[in-house]
Amino acid sequence: MLLTSTGKDPHAFHSRLAKFNRDHLSVGTPSMSWEKDERDELMFRLMEGRYLEELRNIVKPLTKRNTANADEFVSWFESVAAWGPGQYHPLFEWLAHTATRDEMKWFLTQEAAGEAGFEDLVAYTQVKLPAQAKLECARNYWDEMGRGKPKAMHGPLLEYMVVDLNLNPTIDATVWESLALANTMLALARARRYTYHSLGALGVIELTAPWRAARVAEGMRRLGFSRRARAYFDLHAVLDLKHSSAWNREIIHPLVTANHECAQYFAEGALMRLQCGKLCFDRYSREFGLSISNADYYNGENIMGGENIMQKVANSR
Repeated sequence: MLLTSTGKDPHAFHSRLAKFNRDHLSVGTPSMSWEKDERDELMFRLMEGRYLEELRNIVKPLTKRNTANADEFVSWFESVAAWGPGQYHPLFEWLAHTATRDEMKWFLTQEAAGEAGFEDLVAYTQVKLPAQAKLECARNYWDEMGRGKPKAMHGPLLEYMVVDLNLNPTIDATVWESLALANTMLALARARRYTYHSLGALGVIELTAPWRAARVAEGMRRLGFSRRARAYFDLHAVLDLKHSSAWNREIIHPLVTANHECAQYFAEGALMRLQCGKLCFDRYSREFGLSISNADYYNGENIMGGENIMQKVANSR
């Protein structure tokens, strides 16, 4: 029943799922409606699961080059920063050098609305991992939490930017591509069958975010935004480089060494995250009237098919 209500509108699908996730993750108290709430959750989990399986099937052709050992796989994983979907998207040079203040604020509003909360995603994903991987997740989480200093917590840095720039991120005003990105990351982190996918997706964020964050911070400086307003992007332009190296060394390499089968799932998760990001960047570009083709920035095999991919999975069965 819930699946058919999405019709052919991906925004209806992802906004409905985003609102469910927002309400479900909010701190609550015992309720007389808990049985109905549990039944509703099952329906949403089925919607979410069908969506994720469609997205998995779409990115699998880009994982064909499976490798024989952990060293080779880590090299492959790191290589997606050069050829993966959406990498070095010209949108970010445009934001750095050309975007107006209002255009930058619209972009930042979309990004804030689609932020799933890296620290919470890590916390969900680390459950029952082996000690070495769990410890690296803990170190990463501690950095996200500002190493115990409230003013250095990453989440509040983003919230301060929203307040300082008088942004108003809401689900209904957010493009579906951004909602899909947040929905995907949360789904991977919470469902234990996608634990390796989530680790791959989180790892590829650390690997690829610094270049984009640096371009956004450059544009914010050019436009005269305050140092505190851009602190979130200034931080991630530098810190994620160190996080990426540790993530690959302490999590991906030892887990692939112990069980090579998980390499496929790391790869799928990473490419699912990158593909969702690519669709966001393409959509933002269209909103700004930028004419950008895949040939401008993406040298990999073009199998993704643009926004029809997410439309397809939103309408699946």
